Amino acid sequence: MTAPQRLTDRKRAAIIQAAISEFRVNGFEVTSMDKIAATAGVSKRTVYNHFPSKEELFAEILNQLWARISTELAMPYRGDQPLREQLRQMLLAKLQMMADENFLDLARVAIAATIHSPERAQNMVARMGEREESVTVWIRAAQADGRLKAADPEFAAHQVHGLLKSFAFWPQISMGQPVLDGAMQNTVVEAALDMFLACYQL
Repeated sequence: MTAPQRLTDRKRAAIIQAAISEFRVNGFEVTSMDKIAATAGVSKRTVYNHFPSKEELFAEILNQLWARISTELAMPYRGDQPLREQLRQMLLAKLQMMADENFLDLARVAIAATIHSPERAQNMVARMGEREESVTVWIRAAQADGRLKAADPEFAAHQVHGLLKSFAFWPQISMGQPVLDGAMQNTVVEAALDMFLACYQL
């Protein structure tokens, strides 16, 4: 029973990796389930056994990417440590993730795939929103500890993310600008920390 299960898991992983490769090279619309099956070395039926549609497969890729990012960036709030240092570590980790070409390629594919299909976009955002983002969790804990002002933690997290993405995500996605080097990452993070803490720290 265990061996067939492992084979099923391996096939599923091969399908996901093949789909990532095809989506990155050809985009969402052009990529077919036939091509994904061929690249994965499995039958088309096997692909459909795991994923009923191309939309489901793409959503699962984004979900896994989001889950990995959330796990990597999760940092528990510490009441005995300076807020700035804790938040700096999270924001630097986010910028390093945004500098990953695999992440940027998938983000480009996701944006292209959803821009003409609001329903598809809503489905993917809903899936990714099932996990609460790590900075939101951290802000809520710091508020409960009386160290940040009472405010909507999701709104505050969106603000600080926007400060990062305006330098380290949207220029790269939309205008092909190079990823930020280490020195510029630090500059962006320190400026974001200044603005965030000036607004929310008690």
